[in-house]
Amino acid sequence: MKRVYQGLAIIVLIVSMIGALGNVTAHAATNDDSLAKVQDKKALVVGMSPNYPPYEFQVNRHGHERIVGMDVEIGKQIAKDLGVKLVIKKMSFDSLLVALETGKVDMVLSGMSPTPARKKSVDFSSIYYTAGQYILINKNDQGIYKNKNSFNNKTIGAETGTLQYTQSKKQIDNVKVKGMDNATDLIMALKTHKVDGVAKDQASAEAYAKNDSQLVAINGHFKTSASEMGNAIAFQKGSTTLKNAVNKSLKKINSHHWIQNKYLKTAGSYMKVNSVNTSMWHYWKYFALGVKYTVGISFVSVIAGFLIGILLAFMRLSKIKALKWLATAYVEFVRGTPLMVQILFVYFGLGVIVNIPALISGIIAVSLNSGAYVCEVIRGGIISIDKGQKEAARSLGMSAHTTMYSVVLPQAIRNIWPALGNEFVSLIKETSIVSIIGVSDMIYQLKIVQADTYRGVIPIFITMVLYFILTFTISRILRHYEIKMNKKVDTLV
Repeated sequence: MKRVYQGLAIIVLIVSMIGALGNVTAHAATNDDSLAKVQDKKALVVGMSPNYPPYEFQVNRHGHERIVGMDVEIGKQIAKDLGVKLVIKKMSFDSLLVALETGKVDMVLSGMSPTPARKKSVDFSSIYYTAGQYILINKNDQGIYKNKNSFNNKTIGAETGTLQYTQSKKQIDNVKVKGMDNATDLIMALKTHKVDGVAKDQASAEAYAKNDSQLVAINGHFKTSASEMGNAIAFQKGSTTLKNAVNKSLKKINSHHWIQNKYLKTAGSYMKVNSVNTSMWHYWKYFALGVKYTVGISFVSVIAGFLIGILLAFMRLSKIKALKWLATAYVEFVRGTPLMVQILFVYFGLGVIVNIPALISGIIAVSLNSGAYVCEVIRGGIISIDKGQKEAARSLGMSAHTTMYSVVLPQAIRNIWPALGNEFVSLIKETSIVSIIGVSDMIYQLKIVQADTYRGVIPIFITMVLYFILTFTISRILRHYEIKMNKKVDTLV
């Protein structure tokens, strides 16, 4: 019966939060101050998935990371025309529309096609660039694949949530479509023969083929409508004033033919520089930055998670039913939902009410998740202490508070130390999920190095070694204190 009440409490909480988010969204839609907001804050926040050359991608120039590409140049011109600063928020492609709908970004400029399905949830600008859909293949397979019909009963890769993913599923018979979040992963899958081809936008496919002698771009001959062939900028529903202002800039850009004459050439020059120095030592700063963020997030989350865990453990052991039910409902809910979903909810869901930066959102989500697991470890340790020891302490005149902190907890900590240490080690690896919202941890930096060097396996191996060094070091430190703790207890006995 208790679990039923706890379940109902969770459902009521979720429904109320969804209702609140819906009200905020509905209110935003009825008041079109989109352009005024951008001008007031003097910044145009643009969502991009910078792994799609030549549209947007990251390069390392003079030791500094930069996002460049055709869409970046378009964004700069739009911001200039609006008299504001361009701010780019980077995240995975399938998170862009969520970021737009929750107000994290003012618009999405990321080679996005204005499909009928997307138009139901967001508004689009006029089309600024039109291109067909191509397929990347290995050069050795040129004689086998000619167009999309050659991939019947084959495996083709595409980025999740893209037009190419949908078209491949619908227009190729008996094809197996492998969706991935990152373009670099798709190219690596192609080179290692995990997929037979990769469906991409024409400009992107030709850019990869031009800069990688092992790849060839072929016309897929997909049946594509005029709107689907084009790329447009996405806005929140009802953002008419901002959309109209952006359309004016796009009209100017197209009238001067800047995309073909300037922007694509600029993107191409970065891609050429991009493939000169591909040694991993050249990218040590990227890996170092990834380690810095991973260790920082883990350190803060360990402390916060431990404190939350202790609080929840005592709430679950409390004789006050309301506290006990609340803590139990929290633990059950957190342990019953994936950490990735929790991170997305904190960043995008709560972001509708409070604008929380990606790094802080990641720390909050990881800490809250860790707290639920630490709670159960601590609670189990306390329960494992024989009741006789509590009774003996109380018979000696100790208060309940003194008994808990002087008798029960020291023994409980000794018993749970290995499990607690395991949770802390796991936490370091789990922080890798925060890369989905654009936090520059080791996984995020790994993707940058892969995209920047066109090399897939070596960056993965280096990242794997770095994770091992971190987890092994933490394990040794925890083991050291475990031995000291055991010696101290044995001496007392």
